[in-house]
Amino acid sequence: MTGNTMAAHRGFEGPAPPIWLQGSFRLLFTGGALWALVVVVLWVGALGGAWTLPTAMDPLAWHQHEMLFGYLGAVIAGFLSAAIPNWTGRPVMTGWPVAAFVGLWAAARLALLFSTVVPPLLAAMLDVGFLLVLFGYAARQIFAARNRNKPILIVLLLLAAACGIDHAAALGMTADPAIGVRAGFALIVTLIALIGGRIIPAFTRNWLTRQGRTDKLPVMANRFDYAVIAVTALTLAAWVLAPDARPVAWLLLVSGALHAVRLARWSGLSALTDALVFVLHVSYAWLPVGLLLLGAAVLWPAAVPLSSAMHALGAGAMAAMTLAVMTRATRGHTGRPLEADGATVLIYALVNLGALLRVAAPFLPLDYMLAIRLAGGLWSGAFLLFVLIYGRMALQPPPGDPA
Repeated sequence: MTGNTMAAHRGFEGPAPPIWLQGSFRLLFTGGALWALVVVVLWVGALGGAWTLPTAMDPLAWHQHEMLFGYLGAVIAGFLSAAIPNWTGRPVMTGWPVAAFVGLWAAARLALLFSTVVPPLLAAMLDVGFLLVLFGYAARQIFAARNRNKPILIVLLLLAAACGIDHAAALGMTADPAIGVRAGFALIVTLIALIGGRIIPAFTRNWLTRQGRTDKLPVMANRFDYAVIAVTALTLAAWVLAPDARPVAWLLLVSGALHAVRLARWSGLSALTDALVFVLHVSYAWLPVGLLLLGAAVLWPAAVPLSSAMHALGAGAMAAMTLAVMTRATRGHTGRPLEADGATVLIYALVNLGALLRVAAPFLPLDYMLAIRLAGGLWSGAFLLFVLIYGRMALQPPPGDPA
């Protein structure tokens, strides 16, 4: 579908808006990836003492908040703005609403970064407001179409609440300063389990079927998958409230093992030759690894650092999965072939190697800060490549399209 016809196809009249305002995923994917790069560079520099961040938040708290609610908030919004019209048949958001929506996200990011100047309460209102606007948009479209994806709305509302709680914690209004971050982590992990469990076996089955290889098709979602998601959601809720409880740690180990079994049922090795499909399996593998490390960090803290577990989930599962989804979605929604070129494979390799090095940093015979800098460089390289390659795809018409 060309840029000139997209607006008319979705029921709009008149000339189409500029290509970069035809669907908010274009700016949100590009801006989100650029922001992730900026956040990591600023945080690593602040950690090494190279500079002081102009935020009123504790630097570590700002880093965690911006990766969870800033970067991932943009990716979730971009994904839903592209997916909901396909789910519901409703019009794509285009034109000035896109500019206003993305502008609200950007304003929240800048307000938080410069919250020594901007009142922290205003920054919080912009930040939570973005997620509430996303919830309102999604709810309107899903209810108008009587679509079945209503559980997504619950997660979005809880994510906005977690964001607000994290701001309250930064202002000293909660007894536990990390409860908002844990809630955000729990919700994103649940989203990966929900959406990953839907798209990974489906995309793998479709690819294998096109190859004529119907003997090793993945097992589609069934009662086992629903039980795994339920156990994981309850376990993560308990972890949010009691992160140091040993019974919760054992539940985290059980959840991690269940997700490993779930992943094994999706025939990932059969799709090894298609990077766009195989990377989804690699990305999801970080989920059981992270849950197992998280449980182990509670039970055996002297042997397994909590930072390794959190980065397996954050730098691993969340970052790798979002890059895998963003590359595929950008290609699909801009009329490009669903094929991973060399640069795309390099993006996947860099983000996973960066995550692996960051998780392993405490165990390596290297200077810890050197290992973190190397991990940050690899990981940031993946996002820089995404911005340079996929940002151009998203913000420019496909070859041969005059729009």
